[in-house]
Amino acid sequence: MRIRQHIADLPVPDADARRHSEALCAHIAAEIAKAGGAIPFERYMELALYAPGLGYYSAGAQKFGAAGDFITAPEAAPVFGRVIARQCAEILDAAGGDTLLELGAGSGTLAAGILNEFARLDRAPPRYLILEPSPDLQARQRERLKESLPAEAFARVEWLDRLPRAFAGVIVANEVLDALPVARFEATADGVREMGVAVEGDAFAWRLMPPRAALADAVSRLEAARDAPFAPGYQSEINLNLAAFVHGLGDCITRGALLFVDYGMPQHTFYLPERDTGTLMCHYRHRAHADPFLYPGLQDITAHVDFTAVAEAGVAAGLELAGYTSQAYFLLGGGLEAIMRESDPAETRAHLELTRQIKLLTSPEEMGERFKVMMLARGLDTIPSGFALRDQAHLL
Repeated sequence: MRIRQHIADLPVPDADARRHSEALCAHIAAEIAKAGGAIPFERYMELALYAPGLGYYSAGAQKFGAAGDFITAPEAAPVFGRVIARQCAEILDAAGGDTLLELGAGSGTLAAGILNEFARLDRAPPRYLILEPSPDLQARQRERLKESLPAEAFARVEWLDRLPRAFAGVIVANEVLDALPVARFEATADGVREMGVAVEGDAFAWRLMPPRAALADAVSRLEAARDAPFAPGYQSEINLNLAAFVHGLGDCITRGALLFVDYGMPQHTFYLPERDTGTLMCHYRHRAHADPFLYPGLQDITAHVDFTAVAEAGVAAGLELAGYTSQAYFLLGGGLEAIMRESDPAETRAHLELTRQIKLLTSPEEMGERFKVMMLARGLDTIPSGFALRDQAHLL
């Protein structure tokens, strides 16, 4: 099976990358044939991102930074990791623990920023656990952290292959929820249909399917909440596995918090009538587009996060919604202003660079409003200062 041809303004992959993508396409096409001609998009997304040895996050291509497909906040603005570290320190003090767990640590930049900030604050390095399913990314993280951390801090880093059974501390998930596979649906005059993936000719294509019961029920609940059915032609996404994912995290926390940072919005905004094509987005060589069938295995596929659903899943798992706000308010309340005050304007280059980073992280036109921060907690009596400036939980 051939991969879909190049579309305007996107770089063309080299021969080795194309062969890799074609191998993944053949793997997905075989599953489609076995399923009788179509699979739910959720399964396609899972394979495209996580198929062993072939998926985007499972293979060895560069993903993060200037040489990859996108840049995350810790890489674009190292001060992000400094503030996250200060907020984690507050939570650890409240929880009486000394352990951090990062889910999907990417290039290792956030871990390095957090641990180096603990040293800057003259605090003992916390025990730092990383749950990273990709062996390739694990190797990159080890290399990055060994180079950028003091030996004492690096010795406190440990990689896990599963969640701990009992955990007291902070679980950090930066841009993790947006990469969880989602189901897609389309409203029609005859009711909701699931958006599936089929093979047409030598390429993947959308195909409407009867909805699975879980998807039909989820769409019915959304329509009841908005007190109106979706108009025919309306398309969007639902993460059917979100509740189980959050519940699994909540089950392991004996005392502490989950800290999610991601781009998303409350449910009533997510499913606005005018957002009738959903939020699905792909990233390839720092270009964003909406074709998930282009270069499978070579591009990231994401969807915005329904933070109302995250909060509901957390509460159902026995956790407390401890805070929800924009990234801008979280960072400004959580230590960013203090870091800026510590900067010496006489050191012109460093001061201007810090100013650039702060603008990127807090400006509404950049990351400040698109990204949100949510904390779900168990057994904590205090809320970290990042939510004190403007907690927006009432918007959920």
